[in-house]
Amino acid sequence: MHKKSHFRKIMFIFILGSITLQSNAQDWKTEKKVNVVFGLTQPIFAKGFNIEGNYIHKRLIFGYSHGVSLDLSGTTVTPEMREQGLAVHMPYTTGFGIGYRLKEWVNVRIEPKWHRFEFYYDDEAQNSSTQIISYNTKTLGVGIYGHYQPFKKRNSFLKGIMIAPSVRFWPTISSTLEGDRYKYQNKVTGQQEEIITLDPGPGFTPLIVNVSVGYSF
Repeated sequence: MHKKSHFRKIMFIFILGSITLQSNAQDWKTEKKVNVVFGLTQPIFAKGFNIEGNYIHKRLIFGYSHGVSLDLSGTTVTPEMREQGLAVHMPYTTGFGIGYRLKEWVNVRIEPKWHRFEFYYDDEAQNSSTQIISYNTKTLGVGIYGHYQPFKKRNSFLKGIMIAPSVRFWPTISSTLEGDRYKYQNKVTGQQEEIITLDPGPGFTPLIVNVSVGYSF
């Protein structure tokens, strides 16, 4: 009798533990929270700033991001642009995303974005009188985002700290630059050169890799 009672207790604890683990594993599929993160690529490589907010509703995720005052010149522009002595200022790059959480720690999103490009000669003051040309673009792409909270099991303010790596592909689908090209007389080369429609990623490609840090509420 004693053995049977002991066995029942063990089975009860095992079943209860299994149900608890399964319930905890499913918690992320029903959670509702807000994340705020700041990109590291923008201040390190473009002297700018980027903030992103996400609202998570169960397995859906809704995001908005806004980058400001990104400056690209020297090694951060293409070789052709360096030869022309050009610098690019992006006063804003903004847009939203709608996605789906594949796992607690990864989600995919569809993302329409809008970008502003302004071209100047490098090392010159950037204002309306020195601007060579400017245009706006729209991109439509996809992104894969990670989500890692290293202190999630802590019962302190550290719990919400998060790291969010991402890989995005944002090809340009439209531009206000007529014909996607602008020919002009370049004072550095002394020749007629052209400025073309660019993508928003490093090296003006559509591929963007970033790591953001922030907090989950």
